[in-house]
Amino acid sequence: MTRTDAPSADGIWHHCHLLPDGNIDRAIRDGALVVEAGRIVWLGPLAALPDGLAHLPRHDANGAWITPGLVDCHTHLVYGGQRADEFAMRLAGASYEDIARAGGGIVSTVRATREADEATLFAQAALRLEALLAEGVTAIEIKSGYGLSLDAERKQLRVARQLGEAYGVSVYTTFLGAHALPPEYAGRADDYIDLVCNAMLPALAEEKLVDAVDAFCEGIGFSPAQTTRVFDAAARYGLPVRLHAEQLSNLGGAALAARHGALSADHLEHLDEAGVAAMAEAGTVAVLLPGAYYFLRDTHLPPLALLRQYGVPVAISTDHNPGTSPTTSLLLMMNMACTLFRMTVPEVLAGVTTHAARALGASDRHGALAVGRSADFALWQIASPAELAYWFGRNPCVGVVRQGKVYR
Repeated sequence: MTRTDAPSADGIWHHCHLLPDGNIDRAIRDGALVVEAGRIVWLGPLAALPDGLAHLPRHDANGAWITPGLVDCHTHLVYGGQRADEFAMRLAGASYEDIARAGGGIVSTVRATREADEATLFAQAALRLEALLAEGVTAIEIKSGYGLSLDAERKQLRVARQLGEAYGVSVYTTFLGAHALPPEYAGRADDYIDLVCNAMLPALAEEKLVDAVDAFCEGIGFSPAQTTRVFDAAARYGLPVRLHAEQLSNLGGAALAARHGALSADHLEHLDEAGVAAMAEAGTVAVLLPGAYYFLRDTHLPPLALLRQYGVPVAISTDHNPGTSPTTSLLLMMNMACTLFRMTVPEVLAGVTTHAARALGASDRHGALAVGRSADFALWQIASPAELAYWFGRNPCVGVVRQGKVYR
């Protein structure tokens, strides 16, 4: 269902239990939530509903739990093609070099993305988005980074904006031009960073297509010095930054991100204590991505104990992408964060609501049910919020309200 088809959510949502901010200790049993003009105007125990609101139409939630809409704060949702054959080759014993020689790897996604028109990219991404929306996602970040040229990056970001408009979902776009080195710049990484900083970013920022800027700081990506250049360029346009950091090695990317006041540092399997301390001081969110950890069969766990010790907020996301995390289930990521990373249920509930919203710089808009905010929430036919992290392969979402409209 798209925005134009969706009915209004205005009225009293009752016969429900409320989880206002992902914190189970603050749950409200036998609650009610009131929506007017697409915004939450009251929530609390049904018995305390103000008389002045009692006349409004009612929506029977049939005993469901109502939570904030889930936030998927790190995705690469818009791209051409897929890489299932490459996955099969790897399982059959092909090396990274073998796959690259056969035209695979990120180059194949870049080629497919460049060749596809906007309508094709929209149609492919819409199917992925619909799966996420069906699981209660109401806000999502979408990165570019598979075009690696001005025209192709623009195309990705335009499609991301179009998805938000068509589906009534809050889309936050991130320019990830410094994702990989395009084939035409082989051996000329600094020249490509010049292009990213001096041509691509200025044009895309001018066109209002960019909400944040990201980079891949890694041995197979870009150096800390090159990443710094990208972040300095972002600052010139008043854009916040995020960083793919410490996924495969420790280059000090998290500390670099913290020095630039980054909203988040993501992946973090090789993060050390100095990086954790820097993130804590800067207020940078740690975004953990169990799908990529699982798909790559990684064995180096992110330092969860250190993140807890320093009080760094931890978000969870799908990292949906064709090469290392082809998942369209944020609920599955919650389960994986518990089973693989040993996170607790309250931690993962916060990780897909309050902390995920903070990773987008959108804590005032998403991640909690609060008076004055847009009506973005999900209804779940469950006996306990713990079930959201418990089940895998099952979707207990029975209703979704996005931007004041009912979509299920």
